[in-house]
Amino acid sequence: MERQRVPSPDAGPIDSERARAGILALKFATPGSASMAYRFLLQKYPALGFPLYRRYWLASLASVGATQLITLGQGWLIFELSGSALQLGLLGAAAALPNILMTLAGGVIADRFDKRRIMMVTSCSISVLLLTLTWLDYSGDVQVWHVLAVAALFSLITGVDWPVRVSLYPNLISRSAFLSAVALNSFVWQVTRMAMPALGGLVIAASDTWVLFLLSALGFLVMMAVISRIPPQPVQAGKGTAWEQVTEGGRYIHGAPLFRWLILLTFAGMFFSQSYIQIMPAFASMLNGGETAYGYLLSAGGIGSVVGTLLIGGVQSRRQLGRMLLGGASLSAITTAAFAGLATTGIFVLALGAVFLAAAFASVFMISSMSVMQLAVPDELRGRVMGIHAMGFSLMPLGGLFVGALAEATGPSAAVILGSSIYLTCILWVTVSRPVIRRLNGRDIGQSAVAAQDVGTNT
Repeated sequence: MERQRVPSPDAGPIDSERARAGILALKFATPGSASMAYRFLLQKYPALGFPLYRRYWLASLASVGATQLITLGQGWLIFELSGSALQLGLLGAAAALPNILMTLAGGVIADRFDKRRIMMVTSCSISVLLLTLTWLDYSGDVQVWHVLAVAALFSLITGVDWPVRVSLYPNLISRSAFLSAVALNSFVWQVTRMAMPALGGLVIAASDTWVLFLLSALGFLVMMAVISRIPPQPVQAGKGTAWEQVTEGGRYIHGAPLFRWLILLTFAGMFFSQSYIQIMPAFASMLNGGETAYGYLLSAGGIGSVVGTLLIGGVQSRRQLGRMLLGGASLSAITTAAFAGLATTGIFVLALGAVFLAAAFASVFMISSMSVMQLAVPDELRGRVMGIHAMGFSLMPLGGLFVGALAEATGPSAAVILGSSIYLTCILWVTVSRPVIRRLNGRDIGQSAVAAQDVGTNT
């Protein structure tokens, strides 16, 4: 077994945490020193052996769970106040456009300033915002425009928060634990997506939506408290103006075919296909269900995402990773369209199964693509490049405006089938004409990603 290096007295706080993590992992690896479960957990997810990352990850459960409750509560409140799929689409636009506009600046901020302080400010600001919405909802004075305004402000703040998050946690671990950290961060989103909608639906049925907003505010306060305990890290001032740094990230993506096409597929999938989640209340109504059915539909997607995450975690080292990645994207589009069709039958169980499969296949694509990009991107560009990638998640609610408008004219099922068909067409085009993704070898992800930047004739 490789000996663990003892940290020097001059080691920084992050280096000391890494050394402690190595000692912790060594302890757990000693026969008889810990339970089989702990040894298995650290072997499969070594990032949890780093105390700073472990605290960050646990706090993320609170804030990301809060985000899921916000999405659920705002969607149901808007539908309750208006009964309109178009208003749900407008909610999606309010939750997306400010984030897209701010994310470019957020990436620069993440690369230039103290990430810990930024996250403390964003978490506190979101808590205040949610407490305001809680009071408006509790008092009965809430109107549609209130919800839309809060959604827009929340989107604006998370436009800074998200790039900071994806560039902070790599500083809390060693590179050998990097893939496990990517999987664990995704796991947070998928598990909360699985559990929170069902819980939130039950809370709405038992009380009201204002309770969800109050719980969400508390979740972000927990995140702020934990982040305040992470030691500050030295920040290297970037070269050039903020705009020059934004364009530098864009030039990197444009010059790296693998990044370019993975981000394109991410954007297309979120806007045209995954946006069906934004009009899920309309599907719950089609299936003769209420808020509880709405929560179950979202939870089925969360369970599917967890299963997809676990599946891709066992095959990321396969030679055919690129084909599996594209296959997951294709099957997600097909099963999303199948859900829209099955919803017209009114058979709830079949619709749940289709949502589960669509989410599982979508997760296979998302986890694989994020792992490849996080390993390949240079550290000095991480905030900007991954911030641009994170814009894809904002395109999902923005796509809700597109799908919601179509749903008003053609019905929810026809709108989702059309959107998924457009996404599938994009996937097939990239698969056939852009082999850089199809040829991706999972056994050497980092080197394959870097080498892909030099591909010329095959892109």
